Amino acid sequence: MRRKNPRICADINKNRWLRSVIFCVNLRETTLNGYIGTMKTAIHILITLLVCGSINAQSPLYIELPSMPEAVTNNAVTAANVNDTPFVYSFCGLDNTKIWSGIHLKAWRMNTITGEWQSLPPVPDPEGGKIACAASTVKNRVYLIGGYHVAQNGSETSSGKVHRFDPVTNTWLSDGTPLPKPIDDHVQAVWRDSLIYVITGWSNTGNVPDVQIYNPSTDSWLSGTPVPNNVSYKVFGASGVIIGDVIYYCGGAAAGINFPAASYFRTGVINPSNPTQITWSGFSSPAAKGYRMAAAVKFGTAVWVGGSDITYNYNGISYDGASGVPALARRKRFFPWNGALINEDTTALPAIMDLRGAAQPDNGYFITAGGMEPGQKVSNRVFKYIWEELLDADAPVGDEAFHVFPNPASDVLTIEYEGKESLRATLFDSSGRELATVSGVCPLKMATRGLGNGVYWLQLISGERPAGMKKIVIGKQ
Repeated sequence: MRRKNPRICADINKNRWLRSVIFCVNLRETTLNGYIGTMKTAIHILITLLVCGSINAQSPLYIELPSMPEAVTNNAVTAANVNDTPFVYSFCGLDNTKIWSGIHLKAWRMNTITGEWQSLPPVPDPEGGKIACAASTVKNRVYLIGGYHVAQNGSETSSGKVHRFDPVTNTWLSDGTPLPKPIDDHVQAVWRDSLIYVITGWSNTGNVPDVQIYNPSTDSWLSGTPVPNNVSYKVFGASGVIIGDVIYYCGGAAAGINFPAASYFRTGVINPSNPTQITWSGFSSPAAKGYRMAAAVKFGTAVWVGGSDITYNYNGISYDGASGVPALARRKRFFPWNGALINEDTTALPAIMDLRGAAQPDNGYFITAGGMEPGQKVSNRVFKYIWEELLDADAPVGDEAFHVFPNPASDVLTIEYEGKESLRATLFDSSGRELATVSGVCPLKMATRGLGNGVYWLQLISGERPAGMKKIVIGKQ
């Protein structure tokens, strides 16, 4: 049985006035256009750097938003829109007592425009509070899946619940069809705004290889190709994303004495003709290590922030019981176009761990809420990660064997690849919605007429492996 017993910018937190200035400037940035918007963006960056005491040529990596009503950790986080306004949502979690009785069903949301937090009706689980669940948004409806309950005697029970929430009416709907296999501390990600993939995780007595796929439109479960049945793939506390038709997940705790942290990066290519078919592959890398990190998508790359490299009980104490584990100030990035996995330990990011998701209203930024700070302090802090290096003109744009022209485009894209195998090219918008797919042997032609001006992402699959990802500009920029 698994045991789960019981800075830069630090001055911003001390100075509420400066925090308010930064947040208000950021709000203006999101609501104004043209010259005024550009000036507000510049002011926001300047103020943040001044407060952080590190003025240089780089943009800040994050800003701090208004704190949550209460400190909470191991809470499920997602985003949804209400009348075109993005909201951040937090469900369930553990309070600052860090004991079994502090596990709850509380729910909140934050208006990203005004910064106001609001209490929501609690999660309707008659079994009581739970942690290690995950929340996903599909077609602007929220689905809260899995998690586990802890009894006073320390026993734990994985949950098979699927809670459905309507963000427009702020009401809980009837529960969805239960998971075929109860799960917690799993990887959860959305494919094409249609299916929710629940990958590996812990189920009552151990890690499982199952890939359980929920279809919200039919309220039914499908069985996906399981991950390989070994300690490199079967983990709990890992996190990941889906970019286009490819799953990426890393980190987690493997089976073994004191649940060692896994240093393995996994890729799963989804067959769009039959999305239950997944081709799994992976590689060992020290950069893949991490436990309870937040995962997101940033300009076509998979990104992880925070977490710890030591696995631990829900109270922040290592599984060997020796001591509290450190929250890390770092990010990991995986570049699909060249297979590079980079781990960056940096004091320019907040040290935060015990994260169970990120809110991502837009492909250009994401938000974490709660978690544990250094010293295993349960946090109410909210961070918006805003770095923009991958929008620079010199940013990587794809496999050298993968060519797309013209770019910027207007009517038709031509796709060339040096390989001879059959290819599949899919164009996505910034939210991950599929817009067009072509397949065959290169050169391929893809019609782009009728698409709005903006930035898109073109993913190339060669056989059953990712061959590249390119940023595509439609129209004049």
